[in-house]
Amino acid sequence: MNATRLALLLISLLTLAACSDGNAKKKGEAPPVPVTTAKAAARDIPVTLKVVGRAEAYESVVLKSRVDGQVAAVLFTEGQHVKQGDVLIRLDATDFAARLQQAEATAARDQALIDKSRADTARYTALKERNFVSEEKVNDIRTNEAAASANLRASKAAAEVARLQLSYATIRAPFTGVVGARLVFPGSSVKVNDTVLAVVNRVRPLLITFSIPEKHLPRLRAAMAAAGGMKVDVSLPGDTSRHYDGDVHFIDNAVDATTGTILMKATLPNDDEKLTPGQFLNVTLLLDTLSGAVTIPNEAVQQGADGNFVYVVKDDQSTEVRPITTAAADAGVTAIAKGLQAGETVVTDGQLRLAPGVKVKQRDATQSKTPPAPAATAK
Repeated sequence: MNATRLALLLISLLTLAACSDGNAKKKGEAPPVPVTTAKAAARDIPVTLKVVGRAEAYESVVLKSRVDGQVAAVLFTEGQHVKQGDVLIRLDATDFAARLQQAEATAARDQALIDKSRADTARYTALKERNFVSEEKVNDIRTNEAAASANLRASKAAAEVARLQLSYATIRAPFTGVVGARLVFPGSSVKVNDTVLAVVNRVRPLLITFSIPEKHLPRLRAAMAAAGGMKVDVSLPGDTSRHYDGDVHFIDNAVDATTGTILMKATLPNDDEKLTPGQFLNVTLLLDTLSGAVTIPNEAVQQGADGNFVYVVKDDQSTEVRPITTAAADAGVTAIAKGLQAGETVVTDGQLRLAPGVKVKQRDATQSKTPPAPAATAK
């Protein structure tokens, strides 16, 4: 009986020891960390560059008078669309018309004098051939004719100046565009090349000016030299629902030494005149296309003391810290230039609890789907 009890006691002690060892092992192993993952995928991605630009009028003219005078009539309304040659402002032309009449009368008088001088020259030349007058007298008559001819040319020039001044009293639109606010009114005094009468802007097409960091200059020149040139996509800040397409037509001939950027201009049709000179705009340029680039969600990229890295999930569900080099990023994905292969699994959420070798488990299978292929922004 005692032997039986002793055996049962030993069995109980061994069972308790086994259970304790099992519990200790379970307590020593950390549970898998729930994370969200995604697979790296290879695809062609257009590389874009996003900058802020400003709209400018394709042509802009500040109208000023070429003569002193007084405004007689303002013939436009503010914001009016005008065509080339439309009359915008008339100055009081009474003085200019009187000066023109005076100059024309002087020219007519000099014309009569030159006609008389020519007749005198012909008559005295005939008399000289018959020895009725001296050579000296003929020379005097010829001198009078030359002087009369010079006076006539001066009078005609004065009449032309008066005619031009009269025409300057009518201010016309230099090109088709939109006229701005009224800056003068009937009765306003106008000084030559001083008083601003109106501002006319040509808004169809429209210019978009922007500056690009100089490190992108080789790509820019290559894109400009390609067939079809370089395109830009323009949108309003805070409104991505409307986009406008344009063509880059100008790269400045020097880099701004103070900012390290180079000025560029694009032309936008602006047929509906939705954009106005002076507006700030978001400008997107297509620089290049990365063929077969390895892409991952932006959330997977982590920053450390040695640069960017990702947590890669291995086949045994343990994690590995992998340094990477990024090529471009935009719209939720990052293109990897070095450090990652297509098909590898990376952690996109839950990195704070991870360390090299820690095992993970998938939190939400729907999050591991490969993201769509958007445009990438050059870094």
